[in-house]
Amino acid sequence: MRKSHVIGSLLVAVLLLALPTTSSAQISVGISVHIGPPILPVYVQPICPGPGYLWTPGYWAYGDAGYYWVPGTWVVAPVGMLWTPGYWGWGGGGYLWHAGYWGPHIGFYGGINYGFGYGGVGFVGGRWNGGVFAYNAAVMHVDTTVIHNTYVDRTVINNTTINNNVSYNGGKGGTTVQPTAEERAAEHEQHVPATAEQTQHEHAASTNRALLASENHGHPAIAATSKPGEFTGHGVVAAKAANTSFHPPTHTESGTHGTNNNANAIHASNANAAHVSNGNNGSNAHANAVHEPTKSPSHPVKEAKNPPPPKEHKPEHPQK
Repeated sequence: MRKSHVIGSLLVAVLLLALPTTSSAQISVGISVHIGPPILPVYVQPICPGPGYLWTPGYWAYGDAGYYWVPGTWVVAPVGMLWTPGYWGWGGGGYLWHAGYWGPHIGFYGGINYGFGYGGVGFVGGRWNGGVFAYNAAVMHVDTTVIHNTYVDRTVINNTTINNNVSYNGGKGGTTVQPTAEERAAEHEQHVPATAEQTQHEHAASTNRALLASENHGHPAIAATSKPGEFTGHGVVAAKAANTSFHPPTHTESGTHGTNNNANAIHASNANAAHVSNGNNGSNAHANAVHEPTKSPSHPVKEAKNPPPPKEHKPEHPQK
């Protein structure tokens, strides 16, 4: 009996050693960060490379050097499956990563507005028609001269939604969205984990210092790519300029707890890239617009001392 127990313990130890030494956003067990992730960068969606590709939004992962950005990208989807993005959620005194997955329906992803059809609840970027995916060209950047299985549904675009780019659920400043009954049901369906392409894409991002939040201050030069792992070339999209930056904490308590950077939130309008097909000649009208708030001057304007009285202005042609 004792021998069996020892063998069992050794097997568990071997399995634990087989896990990656750096934390991976595809593994939710054991990842608890005491600092909230930076805000989501604002960027334009690269054009879809071809039929059968589905958009997977970018996200902040965590490694030995802190948070790093995993660029959004198009990936070949398992037929009939939709991607539920992962998300950071507050719980147990830290931010926990909930890994994304493929499934027949969209599950809960924290109410995070990742854009491009992922507005926080559900997915409106397209649908499966049998074994063929049809793209909603109102929110997805597709070339309708190359991809013919498209449609336009503008009713899903909520132009009044305020997207503050928050990247986590719960905690101070996080989203307060709770899963719906449909999302809870989707969590219990048959799931497919991230594909090998997605895993390799994330690993490549973890080795690129330019994607570290401590280096790019929340504005990665590679915000999105056309295909997984392609970080150079015409398919690479950088983050748009914003009025706030991510600043890593300079002081930690007992080496574990850091200053929360949740105050670095952009208040901007919905930044989904809406590429609307005209329905006739197949061309796309780029309707993406980011409206940043008016910036306050860095130095307040001083009032002049003893200003002279205003001069009376007499119109040349008085109104009758």
